[in-house]
Amino acid sequence: MTVSWRDGLLTVEVADDGAGGADPDAGTGLIGLADRVAAVGGRMLLSSPVGGPTVVRVELPCDLSG
Repeated sequence: MTVSWRDGLLTVEVADDGAGGADPDAGTGLIGLADRVAAVGGRMLLSSPVGGPTVVRVELPCDLSG
């Protein structure tokens, strides 16, 4: 997992070494996660080719200026 903050954007990326093939339309909960991220103005990106790995990246607006 990596977490970074730059220019008002908080980025969290999680990767695994599994078989891949994650499909948001298969009822895995990924659509719910993407909806929650979008509700606060962010976006979620998913890469999960068959054979792996799966990478989920979430980008959220985050102003730490106070």
